[in-house]
Amino acid sequence: MAPKKQPTTLHLAQQPEADELLGRSPLAALVGMLLDQQIPMEWAFAGPYTIATRMGADDLDAATIAAYDPEAFAELLKAKPAVHRYPGSMAQRVQQLCRFLVEEYGGDPEAVWRDAATGAELLTRLKVLPGFGDQKARIFLALLGKQLGVRPPGWAEAAGPYGESDCHRSVADITGPETLAKVRAYKQEMKAKAKTKGA
Repeated sequence: MAPKKQPTTLHLAQQPEADELLGRSPLAALVGMLLDQQIPMEWAFAGPYTIATRMGADDLDAATIAAYDPEAFAELLKAKPAVHRYPGSMAQRVQQLCRFLVEEYGGDPEAVWRDAATGAELLTRLKVLPGFGDQKARIFLALLGKQLGVRPPGWAEAAGPYGESDCHRSVADITGPETLAKVRAYKQEMKAKAKTKGA
């Protein structure tokens, strides 16, 4: 099913310019999801806007990033304020993702989901993206379905618990500061439970 063509406003970075980019740029959304580990969610999803700005562009382009000199690209992410806690390794991951998109989808990130016939097929496509494991793929699938209008049959089931309605488990459920706080509380609760189990 084709996604909605009008830009969607996301509220993941909690910064108007960064959120506007996430809503209109499939690659920015993918890169934000890739960066979303070991740092606060807002920091991760502001990353694509920071990268685009430092590249002198108003959007990210997979072919441009894939062809960028790796050391120079790493420096873009390392410049203060750094795009990530581990800017060097994340620069490599962003470039790996963009190279994959160029090789497999002609540099068109939206092609990952544009013609997916089912939620299961879309999940399979997301899981083979560099840097996307099972959980990250399911969360991104939930984000596509809940906020970006990408809803092939069975998308919610394929997203697992992240596809459930009226929950606050992941970035897919963040629509503003209030829901961000709820998702953060849920994550802290899960971490506490995991620590208790491991003790």
